[in-house]
Amino acid sequence: MLHNLQGKKYAAVILSIMGALMIFLTVLAFHFFNYMNISIPMSVCVEGKYSVDGGEWKDLESGQEVNDFFHKAVFKGKIPKEAFLMGNITISSKNVWYTLKTADGLIIIDHNYIDMRKMYHYYLNDGLNKDLNDYFGEEKLGFESFRARSMKKGFFQFRMPNTPGYSVNDLMIYDYDEKLLNENTDVILEVTYPYKMNHTEFRDCFSCLISESNGKYMQFFYSMPFFILFLLVCFIGVFFFPMAGFILGKIDYSYLSFGILCFNWGIFMMVRSVSSFMNLWISDSSVCLALDTMPNYFFILSLLFYLKSNFQRRIPRLIGNILGTIYIMMIIAAMALHFTAVTDLHAMSPYMFAVTAVCAIVMAVLLCVETRFDISTYGTLLSCVPLATTLIIDALNHYLQFTTIDFFYSGLAVTMLYQIARSVLRLRKQYVESIRYQQMQKELYEAKVSVMVSQIQPHFLYNALSSIAMLCKLDADTAYQATITFSQYLRSNMDSLKQTKPIPFEQELEHLKKYLYIEKLRFGKKLNVEYDIQATDFELPQLSIQPLAENAVKHGISKKRGGGTLTIATRETDDAYEVIVSDDGTGFDVNEVKDDGRSHIGMENIRRRLKEMCNAKVEISSVVGEGTVAKVIIPKEVSEA
Repeated sequence: MLHNLQGKKYAAVILSIMGALMIFLTVLAFHFFNYMNISIPMSVCVEGKYSVDGGEWKDLESGQEVNDFFHKAVFKGKIPKEAFLMGNITISSKNVWYTLKTADGLIIIDHNYIDMRKMYHYYLNDGLNKDLNDYFGEEKLGFESFRARSMKKGFFQFRMPNTPGYSVNDLMIYDYDEKLLNENTDVILEVTYPYKMNHTEFRDCFSCLISESNGKYMQFFYSMPFFILFLLVCFIGVFFFPMAGFILGKIDYSYLSFGILCFNWGIFMMVRSVSSFMNLWISDSSVCLALDTMPNYFFILSLLFYLKSNFQRRIPRLIGNILGTIYIMMIIAAMALHFTAVTDLHAMSPYMFAVTAVCAIVMAVLLCVETRFDISTYGTLLSCVPLATTLIIDALNHYLQFTTIDFFYSGLAVTMLYQIARSVLRLRKQYVESIRYQQMQKELYEAKVSVMVSQIQPHFLYNALSSIAMLCKLDADTAYQATITFSQYLRSNMDSLKQTKPIPFEQELEHLKKYLYIEKLRFGKKLNVEYDIQATDFELPQLSIQPLAENAVKHGISKKRGGGTLTIATRETDDAYEVIVSDDGTGFDVNEVKDDGRSHIGMENIRRRLKEMCNAKVEISSVVGEGTVAKVIIPKEVSEA
């Protein structure tokens, strides 16, 4: 079995190394292809000058990144020479309209809202270019047929006039006559951000890729390692953390909520890594916008409920539920407005951002308050620091523009990785504690069974029944009383298996008297029992004194010629109660290690039960030929508590 486990361990290590090596080689290959200039990413596909919102004209060098905030940007110049060498320009846009045309007004590529009825009117009266006429056919179509064929072709995918959405368009240089479009042709690129309530950075909404055919697909495969990485995060969120609660034997809502959080984080990052490619497969740009925006909201919602799961007090949990409900209603409203074409999700973003900010502030305050009462939430509060810090930096950068770096994703990654590590460590600790608890429960049950078995040994049962049988012939009344006492004794032993708390000493004393009464029937005059009870106002584990008396009878008095006396006494000192079981039997050497082939687990069980339940201890002293004294010392602070 050990060799099999080691073999599986080595196999897992080898497979992990091979998988990591494959990912590394894949990334290296993509970098190599990129280095070989198979594709060239650029901010815009124009070299010359540009103006933002009607301002002064600025020089625009080849490959320069445009970071200006804008509502309308105009670029004048020429298309880079690399585009004529490779033959293809892929333009990716988010939430902007754009038009690329020559200085003479010839539209090269246009991303703008097209009124289908106006286009149909143009189709009926003026006709379209030759390629489109070949597609639509010579026979004039009705409006519905024209719209259906146009939608199928992907010409008119914009059903929301004010929503640019996410778009990917290819400009194939070789499709244009060299006289109309060449390296010396002056072109104008106009990019418009139609949302008035907020503004955006140019680099966040517009980019170009110069490549050979299918360059955008190559760029997509270049991002695949990151996609696979966050797919793994989704897998961890779906299976690992929710299953953790079941492994521990219960549904743990903190792990369940964190699993949902991990899943939504993985989906959020996966969508972000492929958002600029969506329009390659989804023709409706407004749907691409929705698919990129909704994971943001679901991630924030799952974060709210995860933070709420850390609250132990009633009021913070209630406030957390209210905030979560409000956020869910906002998401439903935003989706309804988007898909009914009233207003799109990007236009709703300022309102959603305001609600998110309020929820975040309230949850942060509640988390700070909760930390004062429950120190276990301190780790959750600490993990939010990187995320909050990067959000503040990005907010300041939004207005001051001191760097082009986005810090949010780094802060989010640190926060999530910290939370994952913290949750794994907490899960490991709880799992170890669960195993330890189960082991203790097993040991406690075994101890109870051992105590019962040790008290009801077969020879004792046989002897007790034999004594009662003899009394039935000699003295019926005494036999009757002995039978009643014996049944009460057995019932007390059986009930001890269900008892998990200490009992009053008087109850234990009554049980002990029943046992000694039966033993007296057996041994007769050889066994004398004396009681010296001076204190009874304390508690102790059930069946903790009887085994001591049984040892005294069995191993001390019964082995002494002529028998002996067993004394049960109690004392009260300044700081403890004492129960003393003494006999004047044969005694034994306490320093001698016995190897008599019998299990001595009964005495160890007594010591453990007394220690765990009452913090008590057992002291045994004995002199060979004189007798044995067993003293149970129970501290007063435990008894009084």
